[in-house]
Amino acid sequence: MNNQTPNSKLRTVNVMRYVMPLREGGSLPALADADDGFSYVLKFRGAGQREKALIAELLGGEIARLLGFKVPELVFANLDEAFGRSEGDEEIQDLLKGSQGLNLALHFLSKALTFDPGATLVDPLLASKIVWLDAYITNVDRTFRNTNMLIWNRELWLIDHGASFLFHHSWDNWQKHAEGPFPTIKTHVLLPYASELEVVDLEFKKTLTRAVIRTIVDLIPDEWILASRDVEDAEEGRAIYESFLIKRLEFSGVFIKEAEDARKALI
Repeated sequence: MNNQTPNSKLRTVNVMRYVMPLREGGSLPALADADDGFSYVLKFRGAGQREKALIAELLGGEIARLLGFKVPELVFANLDEAFGRSEGDEEIQDLLKGSQGLNLALHFLSKALTFDPGATLVDPLLASKIVWLDAYITNVDRTFRNTNMLIWNRELWLIDHGASFLFHHSWDNWQKHAEGPFPTIKTHVLLPYASELEVVDLEFKKTLTRAVIRTIVDLIPDEWILASRDVEDAEEGRAIYESFLIKRLEFSGVFIKEAEDARKALI
């Protein structure tokens, strides 16, 4: 996988048509058509963990892209205040009303297949890279129950990073989260194959410089940061995300040891 240049700006599209909900659950993502002629998986700011899930999706997806993983294009998706008024389902109509303004969407990979760990082998280096990424961003949601990986055009794609960055649900403890292990890694679907974590650590720490981390953090819209009222200034919020990511790199040995110990218990 070749390293990528971090996006300094995301495209913005206007949502034209709500097509269908994609699965049950609190977040209720949907398939939607936009004014650029493409279809997207739309993540709503009015659902579940609200803007924090969008921030995690944005940061996690763009960090993954920077590290060379295949990730569907992320775009900002504008939802007009008139959108959804004709929607018959009251729950969906409330969701759409509560999501007016800027949302996040991923390019829809038509005919993609859900990754099946029993049917597709992942080599140790790639498995280690994915496990490292998820331990780094504290992503709890890449398990056998929900792999959040797709096979599209015979290649592995990563999706759904909205359950990452656990610290931002309790801002006061961000340093503790940054320096600590990630016990949930024991449930990672690819952990049994992740035998190259130390090799990956050296490679990824060279790529994740302070400058590129800052470029990714700068993508977060002010309104998403301020919506939760955890900080009074959007730049203060960005600075915390940046500091978390940098300090997490400094303490990567902690989460690597946690992953290696959990792996030894499995094999």
